[in-house]
Amino acid sequence: APGAVDSFELKEATERALMEAHSVLMLAANRRLRVVLVTAPELRTARRLVRLALEQRLAACGNLLSSIESHYWWEEKLACAREVLILFKTTRELLPALEKLVLKEHPYDTPEFLVLAPGAGTRRYLRWCERAVRQ
Repeated sequence: APGAVDSFELKEATERALMEAHSVLMLAANRRLRVVLVTAPELRTARRLVRLALEQRLAACGNLLSSIESHYWWEEKLACAREVLILFKTTRELLPALEKLVLKEHPYDTPEFLVLAPGAGTRRYLRWCERAVRQ
């Protein structure tokens, strides 16, 4: 019949609407979470920085990616170094305190402190991150 909606089209439209609603909810739940990248000269320093951040509840977790190779400009020369990359998960509100900790405790003159805002994440993981830093 003219103007009638095919059940397949209705199902597809409903699925699209649900996916869009889910994306909006994930984005709203994720507005506070931040991922902070910090490099360290070796595993010992990286573990120390993560431990200090966790003890002060400035991060929900810190992942260590050991033995990365960094290439960069330093003092007008190309440099290369083996480093450990720390991925801190924290909230937007805790960024200033985490940055202060890293700048105070880090051995580098100019440590990396790069903040990323994830586009989405599972609701359960986002809630866990927020609860972990509040306790």
